[in-house]
Amino acid sequence: MMKRLSLVFSGIDWVLTGSVCVIVCAGLVTMNSFVGDTSFFDKQLVLFFISFGVFLGASVIDWRFLRKTNIVMIVYGVSVLLLSLLFVVGSVFKGAQSWFSVGGFTFQPVDGAKLAVILVLSKYFSRRHVEIARIRHILVSGFYVGVVFLLVFLQPDFGSAIIIFATWLGMVLVSGISKKHLMFVGILGVCAFAFLWAFVFKPYQKARIMTFVSPLSDIRGTGYNAYQSVIAVGSGGMFGKGIGYGTQSKLQFLPEYQTDFIFAAFAEEWGFFGVLLLITLYAIVFSRMLKIASRGGSNFEVLFGTGLTVLFMTHATIHVGMNIGLLPVTGNTLPFMSYGGSHMLNEFLGLGVLMGMNKYGRAVHKDIASNEIVGIG
Repeated sequence: MMKRLSLVFSGIDWVLTGSVCVIVCAGLVTMNSFVGDTSFFDKQLVLFFISFGVFLGASVIDWRFLRKTNIVMIVYGVSVLLLSLLFVVGSVFKGAQSWFSVGGFTFQPVDGAKLAVILVLSKYFSRRHVEIARIRHILVSGFYVGVVFLLVFLQPDFGSAIIIFATWLGMVLVSGISKKHLMFVGILGVCAFAFLWAFVFKPYQKARIMTFVSPLSDIRGTGYNAYQSVIAVGSGGMFGKGIGYGTQSKLQFLPEYQTDFIFAAFAEEWGFFGVLLLITLYAIVFSRMLKIASRGGSNFEVLFGTGLTVLFMTHATIHVGMNIGLLPVTGNTLPFMSYGGSHMLNEFLGLGVLMGMNKYGRAVHKDIASNEIVGIG
């Protein structure tokens, strides 16, 4: 029986999986410190078990059917459709029309859309790596991502839009863009930002950016969240205040401690050494993901694994950056740690797909390596 199970789950990297589970537990412990009249811990625990079940199920599937263009385009099309429907039947929460509410359940389609973007870019670049230096392919891939970016931005969900753009940029870089075209993309980005600032950004979004430039200029207004987050991180010291003794979070000076500022809440209780351990766990996860990606059976698997790693790394970098006052507050979650079902379910689904690909990666790679060589550099 055990031998049969080991064969079924042979693609799972248990070091990576164990590290992810420890990160999830760190988030649960942080939430449980402030239960009071909330139930974040209980709900998140149930969501974790559901998500882990999805992870195990996805890890046993042969995902080579995703190499088919029509399958990938169906996934992409459904994601675009769901994002479009938000403007018709979506629920508004904190000023953003980003949620579907069905009965007592809510979910954000943008989390699934991020995986769809990775899939469509992996498929597109996997067959065009030889020609990737041509600007046409940069623009075409940018169009695919631009549709999703615009739908997300208009909700408005500026944080997720930035994540989607960063994922595209990371995958383009891995695929072999030339320095000349990178400069072109940079100039295009500056022009786009100037246009958005002049005609699209809402006043509160401009205020967040200005707060980033001068975070202490309005600590009772737009800079309040960032200011309280920095205090929470700094007050943790070397060893932290102890579980349940984080005053900034427990006394609710720090808003959204279970989602947008869970890193600050964790740092206040666990201190520098706790943060160092957490960063080490994420480093293990990202390095193991890249290792699995490098063993992919084809360009598609390599690019998917790399894109998924870029997605998680971008989320983590932006979340930590805004929690320590180095980046503007954009409302991004910390992978596997922040409260929420939509993002956790999709994170474990993405990992499960990667493990499923890992199951056949080594066996297939030698047979088709001569036909598909990824241009990384």
